[in-house]
Amino acid sequence: MAALAHRLEDDDHLSDADFSKISNLIGQQVGIKLPPGKRLMVEGRLRRRLRALNLASFSDYGDYLFRRDGLETEITYLINAVTTNKTDFFREPEHFELMQKKLVAELIAQRRDRMPLLKVWSAASSTGAEAYTAAMVLADMVSQRRDFRFAVLGTDISTDVLETGRRAIYPAEQVVPVPPGMQSRYLMQARRPGARPEVRIVPELRRLVRFDQLNLMSESYPYDRDVDIILLRNVLIYFEKADQAKVISRLIGHLRPGGYLLLGHSESMIGTSITMRQVAPAVFQKT
Repeated sequence: MAALAHRLEDDDHLSDADFSKISNLIGQQVGIKLPPGKRLMVEGRLRRRLRALNLASFSDYGDYLFRRDGLETEITYLINAVTTNKTDFFREPEHFELMQKKLVAELIAQRRDRMPLLKVWSAASSTGAEAYTAAMVLADMVSQRRDFRFAVLGTDISTDVLETGRRAIYPAEQVVPVPPGMQSRYLMQARRPGARPEVRIVPELRRLVRFDQLNLMSESYPYDRDVDIILLRNVLIYFEKADQAKVISRLIGHLRPGGYLLLGHSESMIGTSITMRQVAPAVFQKT
Protein backbone atom coordinates (compact mmCIF):
# COMPACT_ATOMS: atom_id res chain seq x y z
CA MET A 1 0.00 0.00 0.00
CA ALA A 2 2.87 2.40 0.81
CA ALA A 3 4.40 1.76 -2.59
CA LEU A 4 1.04 2.36 -4.28
CA ALA A 5 0.55 5.63 -2.41
CA HIS A 6 4.08 6.75 -3.33
CA ARG A 7 3.41 5.98 -6.98
CA LEU A 8 0.14 7.89 -6.99
CA GLU A 9 1.60 10.93 -5.27
CA ASP A 10 4.95 11.24 -7.05
CA ASP A 11 5.28 9.26 -10.23
CA ASP A 12 2.02 8.75 -12.11
CA HIS A 13 0.37 11.37 -14.30
CA LEU A 14 -2.40 11.62 -16.86
CA SER A 15 -1.13 11.04 -20.37
CA ASP A 16 -1.41 13.91 -22.83
CA ALA A 17 -4.09 12.00 -24.71
CA ASP A 18 -6.19 11.23 -21.62
CA PHE A 19 -5.93 14.77 -20.25
CA SER A 20 -6.97 16.12 -23.65
CA LYS A 21 -9.99 13.79 -23.67
CA ILE A 22 -11.00 14.81 -20.15
CA SER A 23 -10.52 18.50 -21.00
CA ASN A 24 -12.63 18.21 -24.15
CA LEU A 25 -15.29 16.21 -22.31
CA ILE A 26 -15.62 18.76 -19.50
CA GLY A 27 -15.71 21.58 -22.02
CA GLN A 28 -18.51 19.91 -23.97
CA GLN A 29 -20.48 18.76 -20.94
CA VAL A 30 -20.31 21.79 -18.63
CA GLY A 31 -18.56 24.53 -20.63
CA ILE A 32 -15.55 24.79 -18.32
CA LYS A 33 -12.11 25.36 -19.82
CA LEU A 34 -9.31 23.05 -18.64
CA PRO A 35 -6.12 24.29 -20.33
CA PRO A 36 -2.84 22.35 -19.95
CA GLY A 37 -1.91 24.51 -16.97
CA LYS A 38 -4.76 22.88 -15.03
CA ARG A 39 -3.39 19.35 -15.42
CA LEU A 40 -1.78 19.14 -11.96
CA MET A 41 -4.97 20.47 -10.37
CA VAL A 42 -7.06 17.86 -12.19
CA GLU A 43 -4.66 15.07 -11.19
CA GLY A 44 -4.72 16.18 -7.57
CA ARG A 45 -8.51 16.17 -7.46
CA LEU A 46 -8.80 12.80 -9.20
CA ARG A 47 -6.45 10.87 -6.89
CA ARG A 48 -9.33 10.16 -4.53
CA ARG A 49 -11.25 8.60 -7.42
CA LEU A 50 -8.33 6.30 -8.23
CA ARG A 51 -8.34 5.05 -4.66
CA ALA A 52 -12.13 4.69 -4.61
CA LEU A 53 -11.99 2.61 -7.80
CA ASN A 54 -8.96 0.64 -6.59
CA LEU A 55 -6.95 1.69 -9.63
CA ALA A 56 -3.16 1.73 -9.48
CA SER A 57 -2.44 4.59 -11.87
CA PHE A 58 -3.84 7.37 -14.01
CA SER A 59 -3.16 5.14 -16.98
CA ASP A 60 -5.60 2.64 -15.48
CA TYR A 61 -8.09 5.46 -14.89
CA GLY A 62 -7.84 6.51 -18.54
CA ASP A 63 -8.42 2.90 -19.58
CA TYR A 64 -11.45 2.72 -17.30
CA LEU A 65 -12.95 5.95 -18.67
CA PHE A 66 -12.27 5.69 -22.38
CA ARG A 67 -11.42 2.10 -23.23
CA ARG A 68 -13.50 0.06 -20.77
CA ASP A 69 -16.77 2.04 -20.99
CA GLY A 70 -16.57 3.39 -17.45
CA LEU A 71 -17.42 6.95 -18.44
CA GLU A 72 -21.19 6.58 -18.14
CA THR A 73 -20.99 5.66 -14.45
CA GLU A 74 -18.02 7.93 -13.70
CA ILE A 75 -19.12 11.18 -15.35
CA THR A 76 -20.86 12.59 -12.25
CA TYR A 77 -17.81 11.92 -10.07
CA LEU A 78 -15.53 13.38 -12.75
CA ILE A 79 -17.56 16.59 -12.96
CA ASN A 80 -17.67 16.88 -9.16
CA ALA A 81 -13.90 16.47 -9.00
CA VAL A 82 -12.83 19.02 -11.58
CA THR A 83 -15.38 21.83 -11.08
CA THR A 84 -14.30 24.77 -8.95
CA ASN A 85 -16.62 25.59 -6.07
CA LYS A 86 -15.31 28.78 -4.48
CA THR A 87 -18.00 30.49 -2.43
CA ASP A 88 -18.43 32.60 0.70
CA PHE A 89 -21.23 34.10 2.73
CA PHE A 90 -21.76 37.77 1.79
CA ARG A 91 -19.23 37.53 -1.03
CA GLU A 92 -19.19 40.84 -2.92
CA PRO A 93 -21.46 42.37 -0.25
CA GLU A 94 -22.35 45.42 -2.37
CA HIS A 95 -24.84 43.28 -4.27
CA PHE A 96 -26.70 42.28 -1.13
CA GLU A 97 -26.72 45.88 0.10
CA LEU A 98 -28.22 46.89 -3.24
CA MET A 99 -30.88 44.17 -2.90
CA GLN A 100 -31.77 45.46 0.53
CA LYS A 101 -31.77 49.18 -0.26
CA LYS A 102 -33.11 49.29 -3.83
CA LEU A 103 -33.82 46.18 -5.87
CA VAL A 104 -36.38 44.43 -3.68
CA ALA A 105 -38.37 47.58 -2.99
CA GLU A 106 -38.58 48.39 -6.69
CA LEU A 107 -39.60 44.84 -7.59
CA ILE A 108 -42.37 44.82 -4.97
CA ALA A 109 -43.60 48.24 -6.13
CA GLN A 110 -44.08 46.83 -9.64
CA ARG A 111 -46.39 44.09 -8.40
CA ARG A 112 -50.13 44.50 -8.00
CA ASP A 113 -50.87 41.25 -6.21
CA ARG A 114 -51.18 41.22 -2.43
CA MET A 115 -48.17 39.63 -0.66
CA PRO A 116 -46.29 38.86 -3.88
CA LEU A 117 -43.81 35.99 -3.96
CA LEU A 118 -40.32 37.24 -4.74
CA LYS A 119 -38.26 34.61 -6.56
CA VAL A 120 -34.46 34.60 -6.31
CA TRP A 121 -32.24 32.14 -8.17
CA SER A 122 -28.61 31.47 -7.33
CA ALA A 123 -27.64 29.86 -10.62
CA ALA A 124 -24.16 28.68 -9.61
CA SER A 125 -24.84 28.13 -5.93
CA SER A 126 -21.92 25.86 -5.04
CA THR A 127 -22.32 24.81 -1.37
CA GLY A 128 -25.19 27.22 -0.80
CA ALA A 129 -23.52 30.21 0.87
CA GLU A 130 -24.83 32.64 -1.76
CA ALA A 131 -28.38 31.25 -1.65
CA TYR A 132 -28.52 31.41 2.15
CA THR A 133 -27.01 34.91 2.18
CA ALA A 134 -29.82 36.09 -0.08
CA ALA A 135 -32.34 34.31 2.14
CA MET A 136 -31.00 36.04 5.27
CA VAL A 137 -31.22 39.46 3.62
CA LEU A 138 -34.76 38.79 2.40
CA ALA A 139 -35.91 37.33 5.72
CA ASP A 140 -34.75 40.48 7.50
CA MET A 141 -36.67 42.59 5.00
CA VAL A 142 -39.82 40.51 5.39
CA SER A 143 -39.67 40.95 9.16
CA GLN A 144 -39.61 44.73 8.67
CA ARG A 145 -41.93 45.22 5.67
CA ARG A 146 -44.33 42.28 5.94
CA ASP A 147 -45.63 42.95 2.42
CA PHE A 148 -44.00 40.13 0.43
CA ARG A 149 -42.90 36.50 0.58
CA PHE A 150 -39.84 34.95 -0.97
CA ALA A 151 -38.36 31.70 -2.20
CA VAL A 152 -34.75 30.98 -3.16
CA LEU A 153 -33.54 28.39 -5.67
CA GLY A 154 -29.92 27.27 -5.73
CA THR A 155 -28.62 25.25 -8.68
CA ASP A 156 -25.24 23.75 -9.51
CA ILE A 157 -23.74 21.02 -11.68
CA SER A 158 -21.96 19.33 -8.75
CA THR A 159 -24.00 16.86 -6.71
CA ASP A 160 -21.44 17.08 -3.88
CA VAL A 161 -21.90 20.79 -3.25
CA LEU A 162 -25.67 20.55 -3.61
CA GLU A 163 -25.74 17.99 -0.81
CA THR A 164 -23.78 20.41 1.37
CA GLY A 165 -26.35 23.10 0.62
CA ARG A 166 -29.21 20.80 1.58
CA ARG A 167 -27.51 19.83 4.85
CA ALA A 168 -26.80 23.53 5.49
CA ILE A 169 -23.94 22.75 7.90
CA TYR A 170 -20.82 24.92 7.62
CA PRO A 171 -17.53 25.39 9.49
CA ALA A 172 -17.91 28.17 12.04
CA GLU A 173 -15.09 30.16 10.44
CA GLN A 174 -16.93 30.23 7.12
CA VAL A 175 -19.81 32.28 8.53
CA VAL A 176 -17.62 35.01 10.03
CA PRO A 177 -18.72 37.47 7.27
CA VAL A 178 -22.36 37.09 8.37
CA PRO A 179 -23.30 40.13 10.52
CA PRO A 180 -23.64 39.25 14.23
CA GLY A 181 -27.37 40.01 14.32
CA MET A 182 -28.03 37.66 11.42
CA GLN A 183 -25.84 35.01 13.02
CA SER A 184 -28.04 35.06 16.11
CA ARG A 185 -31.24 34.93 14.05
CA TYR A 186 -30.36 32.43 11.33
CA LEU A 187 -27.56 30.19 12.63
CA MET A 188 -27.47 27.57 15.33
CA GLN A 189 -24.67 25.46 16.73
CA ALA A 190 -24.27 22.12 15.00
CA ARG A 191 -23.03 19.54 17.47
CA ARG A 192 -21.24 16.47 16.18
CA PRO A 193 -18.91 14.51 18.49
CA GLY A 194 -15.27 15.26 17.78
CA ALA A 195 -16.01 17.67 14.93
CA ARG A 196 -14.58 21.14 14.56
CA PRO A 197 -16.99 23.97 15.45
CA GLU A 198 -19.86 24.09 12.98
CA VAL A 199 -23.11 25.97 12.50
CA ARG A 200 -26.33 25.10 10.74
CA ILE A 201 -28.87 27.31 9.03
CA VAL A 202 -32.06 27.42 11.11
CA PRO A 203 -34.90 25.25 9.76
CA GLU A 204 -37.19 28.25 9.22
CA LEU A 205 -34.74 29.58 6.63
CA ARG A 206 -33.84 26.18 5.17
CA ARG A 207 -37.49 25.66 4.26
CA LEU A 208 -37.36 28.72 1.99
CA VAL A 209 -34.30 27.58 0.02
CA ARG A 210 -34.38 24.70 -2.48
CA PHE A 211 -31.43 23.11 -4.26
CA ASP A 212 -31.48 21.36 -7.62
CA GLN A 213 -28.90 20.06 -10.08
CA LEU A 214 -28.56 22.05 -13.29
CA ASN A 215 -26.03 22.07 -16.09
CA LEU A 216 -25.83 25.64 -17.41
CA MET A 217 -24.84 24.19 -20.77
CA SER A 218 -28.26 22.55 -21.16
CA GLU A 219 -30.34 23.90 -24.04
CA SER A 220 -33.17 24.88 -21.68
CA TYR A 221 -33.76 25.18 -17.95
CA PRO A 222 -36.87 23.66 -16.28
CA TYR A 223 -37.68 26.65 -14.07
CA ASP A 224 -40.14 29.53 -13.83
CA ARG A 225 -39.92 32.42 -16.26
CA ASP A 226 -40.94 35.08 -13.77
CA VAL A 227 -37.85 35.12 -11.56
CA ASP A 228 -37.15 38.49 -9.91
CA ILE A 229 -33.40 38.23 -9.26
CA ILE A 230 -30.85 35.84 -10.76
CA LEU A 231 -27.34 35.68 -9.34
CA LEU A 232 -24.74 34.25 -11.74
CA ARG A 233 -21.53 35.39 -10.14
CA ASN A 234 -17.94 34.33 -10.75
CA VAL A 235 -18.70 31.32 -12.95
CA LEU A 236 -18.82 32.76 -16.48
CA ILE A 237 -15.08 33.45 -16.33
CA TYR A 238 -14.55 29.69 -16.74
CA PHE A 239 -16.63 29.57 -19.96
CA GLU A 240 -15.76 30.27 -23.57
CA LYS A 241 -17.22 33.54 -24.93
CA ALA A 242 -19.80 31.82 -27.11
CA ASP A 243 -21.01 29.74 -24.17
CA GLN A 244 -21.12 32.83 -21.93
CA ALA A 245 -23.52 34.50 -24.36
CA LYS A 246 -25.76 31.43 -24.60
CA VAL A 247 -26.01 31.01 -20.83
CA ILE A 248 -26.81 34.68 -20.27
CA SER A 249 -29.44 34.62 -23.01
CA ARG A 250 -31.13 31.58 -21.50
CA LEU A 251 -31.14 33.09 -18.01
CA ILE A 252 -32.55 36.40 -19.22
CA GLY A 253 -35.47 34.40 -20.59
CA HIS A 254 -36.32 33.35 -17.03
CA LEU A 255 -36.43 36.91 -15.66
CA ARG A 256 -39.71 38.78 -15.32
CA PRO A 257 -39.80 42.25 -16.92
CA GLY A 258 -38.02 44.55 -14.50
CA GLY A 259 -36.07 41.65 -12.99
CA TYR A 260 -32.35 41.78 -12.30
CA LEU A 261 -29.32 39.74 -13.35
CA LEU A 262 -26.26 39.99 -11.07
CA LEU A 263 -22.83 38.97 -12.36
CA GLY A 264 -19.57 38.80 -10.45
CA HIS A 265 -17.45 41.95 -10.34
CA SER A 266 -14.68 40.02 -12.09
CA GLU A 267 -17.08 39.51 -15.00
CA SER A 268 -17.86 43.17 -15.64
CA MET A 269 -16.43 43.02 -19.16
CA ILE A 270 -18.71 40.10 -19.98
CA GLY A 271 -21.65 42.34 -19.14
CA THR A 272 -20.78 44.82 -21.87
CA SER A 273 -22.51 42.58 -24.41
CA ILE A 274 -25.73 42.16 -22.41
CA THR A 275 -28.77 43.82 -23.96
CA MET A 276 -30.14 44.96 -20.60
CA ARG A 277 -30.01 48.23 -18.69
CA GLN A 278 -27.04 48.40 -16.33
CA VAL A 279 -28.06 49.89 -12.99
CA ALA A 280 -24.90 49.25 -10.94
CA PRO A 281 -21.53 47.51 -11.39
CA ALA A 282 -22.30 43.99 -12.72
CA VAL A 283 -26.07 44.52 -12.12
CA PHE A 284 -28.47 44.53 -15.10
CA GLN A 285 -32.23 45.07 -15.33
CA LYS A 286 -34.54 43.47 -17.89
CA THR A 287 -36.61 46.25 -19.41
